[in-house]
Amino acid sequence: MTVLGVVCRPQLPPERLRSVARAADSSGLEELWLWEDCFLEGGVSSAAAALACTERLRLGIGLMPAPLRNVALAAMEVATIERMFPGRLLVGVGHGVQDWMLQVGARVASPLTLLCEYVAAMKQLLAGEEVNTTGRYVQLERVRLGWPPASPPPLLIGASQPRSLRLSGQCADGTILTAGTSPHDIRNACGLIAAGRADAGNHGRHAVVVYLHAATGPGALERLARERARSREDPRLNAGVAGGADVVAAAVRQWSAAGATTVVLQPTADEPDPEGFVRFVAGEVRALSG
Repeated sequence: MTVLGVVCRPQLPPERLRSVARAADSSGLEELWLWEDCFLEGGVSSAAAALACTERLRLGIGLMPAPLRNVALAAMEVATIERMFPGRLLVGVGHGVQDWMLQVGARVASPLTLLCEYVAAMKQLLAGEEVNTTGRYVQLERVRLGWPPASPPPLLIGASQPRSLRLSGQCADGTILTAGTSPHDIRNACGLIAAGRADAGNHGRHAVVVYLHAATGPGALERLARERARSREDPRLNAGVAGGADVVAAAVRQWSAAGATTVVLQPTADEPDPEGFVRFVAGEVRALSG
């Protein structure tokens, strides 16, 4: 069965997160995903707060920009949360929005090289290993976590271009695809991920997490159109859904059939009732999505 989740958008003020997380937890939603968009809310602090006020909900950070966070510090943060809330954290990393990285003086010449070095080092650190590496960007000398997690959480890569998709297949536990990804694009992405996995001889499970623009209730079509226009997406692409539970559930099934193992419904930035949207997904959409 496809895992179903919802994005808690960082356009909401931080003090609303606990209410949304509690609604997700009490309604039976499987996963709540958070973003670390510049310059809104910290992904790690938000995840910790949401986990602390819930009992069973899984939290995904999708994603942390690698240029913005030293890998040793990021591994310390992830290990701390995983030890406090074992089995409930999913971690996504990526090369970040390049304009934002430029704003903070963190843009690198080769984002793909950084991401490759970063993921390799983080996986070793979370496994409790002592890491010595002198890469182009990641340089660690005798670094070992004092409190590694008993079982490292899944580490996913946010990817959209062919080279980053192949890299994700080679070295990550899963891939995060943006809400502008159509079913056709999912199938293409899965092919590139599979090629990367074959190159590296990876045979374990690889999650494919896909965000899906979604809106329901009064004005849903108009809100979805505005959202996609803000994202500068081609309106001809099949990359969003607006309507009742039956319509949204049909889209979830379509995205799942294309290769998504997790479909994360992404409400519009102007969603009038985030808690209600969570309950709608967990209750009505889940019952129909199969």
